[in-house]
Amino acid sequence: MAQCLPTFPDFSWEVRANDRAYHMQFKKRVSFCLTKRKYADNAIKTGKYNALTFLPLNLYEQFHRMANLYFLFVILLQVRSCWREAGDSWACQASTRLWACGAERFLPALGHPGKVTCEEPNSRMHSFIGMLEWKGEKYSLDSEKILLRGCRIRNTEICYGLVIYAGFDSKIMRNCGKIQLKKTKLDRMMDKLVILVFLVLMIASFFLAVACGIWAEKFRQDHSYLSTFYAKTSPIEQAFFTFWGFVILLSIIIPMSMYITLEFIYLVNSFFIDWDVEMYYPAKDTPAKARSTSLNDQLGQIEYIFSDKTGTLTQNIMTFKKCCINGIIYGNLHQKRVSLNLNEADFVWNPYADKNLEFYNPLLLEAVRQDDNPVVREFLRLLAICHTVMVEEKDSQLVYQAASPDEEALVMAARNLGYVFLSRTQDTITVSELGVKRTYQVLAMLDFNSVRKRMSILVRDPDGKIRLYSKGADMVILTRLHENGANEKITEKALDSFAEETLRTLCLASKEVKEKDYTEWSKKHHKASIMLENRAQELDKVYEEIEKDLKLLGATAIEDKLQDGVPETIQLLKKGNIKVWVLTGDKQETAMNIGFAYVRVSFLSSPVPLLSLKDKILCTGEVVKKKKENFWKRMLCCKVEVQQEQESLLEKAFMNLATSCQAVICCRVTPKQKSLIVQLVKKHKNAITLAIGDGANDVNMIKTADIGVGISGQEGMQAVQCSDYALAQFRFLQRLLLVHGRWSYLRVCKFLRYFFYKTFSGLMSQIWFAFYNGFTAQPLYEGWFLALYNVFYTAYPVLSMGLLEQDVSAKKSLQFPELYRMGQRDEFFNYRIFCLTLLHGTATSLGSFYIALWAFEDKVGSKVVGDYESFAVTVATSALLSVITEVSWVLLTCQRGREYASKNALTDPYVLLIILLSVVANTIPSLTFRFVRVIMGKSTIHQVSAALAELRAHFQRGSMQRRSSYAFSHKEGYADLITRGASLRGRDSLGLSATPVPVFRSKKRKIGDAAPQTVHAVQG
Repeated sequence: MAQCLPTFPDFSWEVRANDRAYHMQFKKRVSFCLTKRKYADNAIKTGKYNALTFLPLNLYEQFHRMANLYFLFVILLQVRSCWREAGDSWACQASTRLWACGAERFLPALGHPGKVTCEEPNSRMHSFIGMLEWKGEKYSLDSEKILLRGCRIRNTEICYGLVIYAGFDSKIMRNCGKIQLKKTKLDRMMDKLVILVFLVLMIASFFLAVACGIWAEKFRQDHSYLSTFYAKTSPIEQAFFTFWGFVILLSIIIPMSMYITLEFIYLVNSFFIDWDVEMYYPAKDTPAKARSTSLNDQLGQIEYIFSDKTGTLTQNIMTFKKCCINGIIYGNLHQKRVSLNLNEADFVWNPYADKNLEFYNPLLLEAVRQDDNPVVREFLRLLAICHTVMVEEKDSQLVYQAASPDEEALVMAARNLGYVFLSRTQDTITVSELGVKRTYQVLAMLDFNSVRKRMSILVRDPDGKIRLYSKGADMVILTRLHENGANEKITEKALDSFAEETLRTLCLASKEVKEKDYTEWSKKHHKASIMLENRAQELDKVYEEIEKDLKLLGATAIEDKLQDGVPETIQLLKKGNIKVWVLTGDKQETAMNIGFAYVRVSFLSSPVPLLSLKDKILCTGEVVKKKKENFWKRMLCCKVEVQQEQESLLEKAFMNLATSCQAVICCRVTPKQKSLIVQLVKKHKNAITLAIGDGANDVNMIKTADIGVGISGQEGMQAVQCSDYALAQFRFLQRLLLVHGRWSYLRVCKFLRYFFYKTFSGLMSQIWFAFYNGFTAQPLYEGWFLALYNVFYTAYPVLSMGLLEQDVSAKKSLQFPELYRMGQRDEFFNYRIFCLTLLHGTATSLGSFYIALWAFEDKVGSKVVGDYESFAVTVATSALLSVITEVSWVLLTCQRGREYASKNALTDPYVLLIILLSVVANTIPSLTFRFVRVIMGKSTIHQVSAALAELRAHFQRGSMQRRSSYAFSHKEGYADLITRGASLRGRDSLGLSATPVPVFRSKKRKIGDAAPQTVHAVQG
């Protein structure tokens, strides 16, 4: 997936400078016979609704929940006019128009009209092909000559631009997905259960209505003296009206109060996330934030995590740690400065030294200041000269802007050691060497690319000598040395040592070039640089001719700082059966080093071969092959893409390959490709996914995943604004999922289970009562009881369970992440548990009804309270106390109802004995069954025996090919811009900002074995 074959776009996009009338005349067909302007304006609507679409879209989203349709049906059936106003009035916002920031511009120095012909708007972020016609000449355009929306121009006072793509035609908007309505797995299951219960309700009402018709006909025959009452109504008509009466009577089986209470539970659990001080980041004063209140339970069922790298897993900070010069290794003794009695006075000789430097070695500092070692001098001179870093002065301080953080770290290291990069022009570079300014003439810059894995610069020093300085991956530098001596072997051992510490390594070499050799090579270089075809290949051949017979100077080691707790978090997530995929826009080589950086958590436990598919599944965010259009679709003017069977097979093959791996790292992916990868997993694995990122390029992925988490990092707040949950650090993800997510899922599942149980237990007696009232749909309970049963009488026990239930503590949840797997397997609430709950509630209702009926056959007690209302009160109280006892939270001490019936029934000892008998008969069997299963250690007791895993590094370095990570991650710099002078004006440093591309590292640490422990999680 890292590299895909380019598609061939249609070059029909023509843009003319300062000619609005030309662009206004073009139209394009949208659907049917509707058309719109071909060239979009620069207005971007960020509001979800407008005044016309708010009501229909909001209703459409509300009725995605099947229960709302059910309640609407019941309300219409009861002929109640109940209008609900939308609570989210603020959601209907006016469209926000962003002017002058939604365009993507080509940046020539246009003084008068020009025309650009290029490819149609597309989502390919890394490619652009076009042609500029200006002053009768034609110039080729590529991705280096276009400024994408969201990018900034720095160190440039004035420039001229031509807008190529505007508004929704811009590449970043083409990569942005639509806002999708997110529903949890439990929500989708509840929709199916609502349909199932509704069907059962209709079937039961139908049979009860048929029984009513039969009973009415038989009653008419047996009691002819009452035939007058049935003279105008036939048994069929009576059954028809009775059918709807039973539908209304039994509709409370799915109460609206359950969904209202559930929303309240979601809200409070969201507050628990916001209030968790363990997820508070004091460095930025940033707490965790639950931006969505309806997805908490899904946090306990995540199976796949898709993570960005830069800024999400890393701090975006590079540190120069060690170096090897002429066979001598100089480590970082910064922590020992106090014991050596050194202070800032030691750096008075260097006014450019960084007071916060992290690399310090007194031996190297002494060697530098003595200035008697030519290898040390050349080593530091190479670091100060061989790069594409830009420099500017702000507040009397030098500020460096590098194409990669590695280069900045190297230049800063040289600066702190007295070799300071001061300025550069198109053909010169000025360096302060131990306080002496020296200007070098730049003869050629041999820039870095992923194939060469090295960078070189050819300069003429103030003494007139020509020197070549090269730096790059060890496997390319060591093979181009003039000879292999003792220092080379020591350097190789040092590289192995650096690699074992997961440091990013780099080799440095140089040589002196004769004037004659340079003259001949310069001609070849000029000839290759002006070629129109195969220019890059020819330049590489020319570079090879001069980059040989080098002399090794040494090696460097740079640490890419991870965020705190990242390896431990990934380890815990893996134990919880959560797969972590890293989706990065970096090159393939960088992705390899990401895996090597995680050896301590077995992210890649051993060197693995790279697998590539000849047939690409996803290619630059676009479909590789054009789909065939259906004839009828073409007739309707609708361009519908038909999914081909071959592509479906390729997707399945990719998913089978990817899911069989312990970890997956996708490189060179665009924002749209990140979204497509998430869609693939959701489609083929039917898994719950979570996406986490910190930048605008992660927004599409965050919106596509079932759960989106935004990191409030250094790349702005775009990801946070589009996320469901916001965190300050990646490590907080373990507590969000393993603690809050698992608790929320457990609470919601138990709430649903016991809410259904108490509803079935208390209200299914209406069905049994129908067999004794002639199937007339006469209610057993009074209206007040039906209204207060779910809202008041039984609300507190299930609400407390939904808010406060914890099977294990937070500490145990993190200590035993294997407990998280129960949520992935839907163990707390599924169709089997629902059926058991239905049977349990049915049994409880049967016990409450028929025990009371048996006792009320003739008369009850001394006060003769055998009336219908007393019987109803007895059944209701029996069911209510059975439910309270079953949930085991609180006992009901009083019940208010109609004074006469309650006073007579509930004060009679005989009635109280009936209620007690019903409660015992209803609860003893289930409680005994659970107690026996607990003793026998069955499935209701989840035992997790686990030992704290020892985190060991399996990083094997058997060859040089996996040692260097610097050159793998480094990307092309500003060499071409510098040599052409396109980014320089005099001594100023002009250029475009670039996003740093760090990789991972992990600190070496041993964790001892711990004795096996067992934790019991009792499922209620």
